[in-house]
Amino acid sequence: MIPTLLVSGGDYLAREIAIASQLSSRPDSAAEPAVVEVILEGLPSGQAVLTPSPVLQIQRIAPGCMCCIGNLAMRVTLNRVIRRKPGLLVISLASSEHLDNIRQFLSQEPYDGLLQLMQEVQL
Repeated sequence: MIPTLLVSGGDYLAREIAIASQLSSRPDSAAEPAVVEVILEGLPSGQAVLTPSPVLQIQRIAPGCMCCIGNLAMRVTLNRVIRRKPGLLVISLASSEHLDNIRQFLSQEPYDGLLQLMQEVQL
């Protein structure tokens, strides 16, 4: 199962800073580092806090409710990310308004057998 972190609320920059903070607090492994995949909802603020690298892959999706109008974009992006089997998945949502619906979406088939919700950060 892929450990999954949800980050929601705040503006784009605040979410990127929160994600960077969470990633920096992860214990280092002596083995080859696991790839972290980040799905960011919304448009960048112009300040790059997270920089893509071989161990940090960033997917950006258009702003819009991920359980309503943005569901297809979320599902397609999520499926692509899962196929790559990252060591950690971070999903960044602009709003906490429908967080219960997102949790429910991620706990249904097929995601219930693929993702393990580990932590939530609400800004």
